Amino acid sequence: MSQIELAVDENASGQRIDKFLQEQLEDQSRTHIQDLIKNGQVQVNQHPVKSNYKIQSRDSIEMKLPDQEAPTIEPETIPLDIIDEDEDVLVVNKPRGMVVHPAPGHTKGTLVNALLAYCHELSGINGMMRPGIVHRIDKETSGLLVVAKNDKAHAALAEQIKAKSVYRAYQAIVHGVLERDQAAINAPIGRHPKNRKKMAVTPKNSKAAVTHFTVLERYSHFTFVQCRLETGRTHQIRVHMDYIGHPVAGDPKYGPRKTLAIDGQALHASELGFIHPGTKAFVQYQAPLPEDMYQAIGQARENTY
Repeated sequence: MSQIELAVDENASGQRIDKFLQEQLEDQSRTHIQDLIKNGQVQVNQHPVKSNYKIQSRDSIEMKLPDQEAPTIEPETIPLDIIDEDEDVLVVNKPRGMVVHPAPGHTKGTLVNALLAYCHELSGINGMMRPGIVHRIDKETSGLLVVAKNDKAHAALAEQIKAKSVYRAYQAIVHGVLERDQAAINAPIGRHPKNRKKMAVTPKNSKAAVTHFTVLERYSHFTFVQCRLETGRTHQIRVHMDYIGHPVAGDPKYGPRKTLAIDGQALHASELGFIHPGTKAFVQYQAPLPEDMYQAIGQARENTY
């Protein structure tokens, strides 16, 4: 059993508690939240409430979440774009729209399901839900991932990520015309203070985050950029580009509604480099832009959005 504590700010005052909690918590349906409220596992100011309770500014909410049993992850024959493979690692070009690893309520169609069908040897350091997964990219981001086939390779790769020595570069289409050809965004990222499903640049409960960007091409209302990660925080590029006023095109969480015709953020993990855990040599891989990114660039060039 885990416990979550939330404070209500003025912007949320007057909202139903079940709706508020659904917006704040990932992977929790409104029906499940209503059941928890009914069973007394949600209290406001140390008192049980009903699902239609209207929260007030400065209310203190305590919510107890029962531990969930890890679901069985089944192998699925899903096509994979394997860039390279040996006895230690797999380098995969993930398509946009594919989730990297299963989570409660989402156990099918992920990269892990596909990997289990393709390869029977994967590292177990991250547990049964994330076999082989050393790092991840968002569902609606395409591009390169390295997968560990054994624990020794996993540990070596994880240490490189911790030491910030893994080279990770992305290509993105962002809103607006960037004036500077290149710059570094050095701004700490943590959980959004008002929406737990989002991240934000914030000084509170945050971690250092640095993104380097270089302009590749400018259009009337958009810019095509390369972004290199110095750190690897959740949604880092998406948050940082929004922070400087140039959100990633197509981003449903951080960008404007009027955008390019692309299903998800126009963000592609195009380059990945690391010291190979077996050969100890530095290796670097590239993945070409997917077709939907080329189409979005064409749309930006023609100013037809």
